[in-house]
Amino acid sequence: MLERSPLSAAARQADTQGPAEPVAWPRERWLPWVTTPLLVAALIGAWHVYVVAAKVSPFILPSPGSVWTAWVEMLWSPRAWVHVRMTVYATLLGFAWALVIGVGLGVLIGRLRWLEVTLNPFIVATQVIPKVALVPLFVVWFGFGITSKVIVAAVLAFFPILTNTVLGVKSIDAGHRDVVTSLNASRWQIFRRLELPSALPYILTGMEVGIVLAIIGAIVGEYLGGSTGLGALMIAKMNAYETDALFAVILHMTLLGFLFYFAIGALRRLLIPWHQSASR
Repeated sequence: MLERSPLSAAARQADTQGPAEPVAWPRERWLPWVTTPLLVAALIGAWHVYVVAAKVSPFILPSPGSVWTAWVEMLWSPRAWVHVRMTVYATLLGFAWALVIGVGLGVLIGRLRWLEVTLNPFIVATQVIPKVALVPLFVVWFGFGITSKVIVAAVLAFFPILTNTVLGVKSIDAGHRDVVTSLNASRWQIFRRLELPSALPYILTGMEVGIVLAIIGAIVGEYLGGSTGLGALMIAKMNAYETDALFAVILHMTLLGFLFYFAIGALRRLLIPWHQSASR
């Protein structure tokens, strides 16, 4: 007689014990909607109390109410939305370039060991260089227009997308690759049916980091060399000593970053609803 495998015995034991206890998903879903507003309200309250109790000058630290008023005025200003559009355009265009190049190169590096060994020192070298130091050089090369901002955004977003793509391609189970190879699948079929779905969770993680770095790069480029965009608007408010408006611009930048980040999260739930990370 064939001996019963421990795996089958464990499976039968699990069946006799009944289904596992459900995971407490409802609490995890509604908890952030309660704790986050409470923490934000506590932070704003502490800010207001400190400003009033310590009699801080509005030039140093404005009250939350004055920042809110300045932000509402910014929302009603057509000129401010011109700056917002320029920042969004530079961010998305730079991110798109980083995504195309990062994913394409990451797939090649993940598949070809010799290419990884060859390019790895150059890729690391591009990341250890402080990006802020490159902005003046980009301005000299490409001028004060949108091109230099797009390049800075792309350079910052490139590395996390590339590294996560390489990790995703390398993380494919060798047995799965052997199965599709034994079925005489072409290179394109292997990529479309196996490599891309398996690497998508990693690629989307790199995109989440990359989109945040892209908006940082665009704003830094506007901050150091430009006349339009939220970075340039922030410099204008600083030079005019409008501290409350300066805080309002920072608030708008923060909300814009959240919007981009949650957009990638929604894309994750759309593309890989089967993956555990999509339920976060």
